[in-house]
Amino acid sequence: MAPVTVKPTRIDIAISDGIAEHTNPKLEETAEALTWGADEHVLLALAAAGWLYARRRPADERRVANHILAVSLVTALLPHVLKSAFDQVRPDRLTVQGHRRGVPFSGQARDAFPSGHAVHMGALASAASLLPPPRRRLVRGVAVGLSLTRIALLAHWASDVVAGFTLGIVIERMLRPWTLARWSAQPGKAERGHD
Repeated sequence: MAPVTVKPTRIDIAISDGIAEHTNPKLEETAEALTWGADEHVLLALAAAGWLYARRRPADERRVANHILAVSLVTALLPHVLKSAFDQVRPDRLTVQGHRRGVPFSGQARDAFPSGHAVHMGALASAASLLPPPRRRLVRGVAVGLSLTRIALLAHWASDVVAGFTLGIVIERMLRPWTLARWSAQPGKAERGHD
């Protein structure tokens, strides 16, 4: 089955043209370094470390860590499945001017839709509602900022990032009742492991 071709919108093209025209190597290097914060490998490692740390924490923190790990695993796999179903050229493959101004090449040329980094960040921003308000705002701000680096690098069209971020929110909200209810329904089992 052939993948579905996704075309960028006029707004996508205008944004990427503006970035290509006004960026510089220093800005691109900064965005390239920051974008690692939304990489699936980094996030999976952090989620696993948080899960291990939470094993000795109170039950509610363990439930949240379980949920974050489950969401991280799903959001790490789903973009790969979707990229095999959708075909879209990355904006960095369509600019000469941008490369002269420091825009790097990123990923596979036809894997623009959706932004996997934004899927992870949308899920993280949504899951942040489980945190106290100050940390919630911080996590959401970081998630949006890291998602925007994908546009600044011309790795994705703006609509890829919006679609990915939205998909991440939907995934987290769909998994939340299942993961949190499942683990909260077994408190005795979790508690016995820490006696």
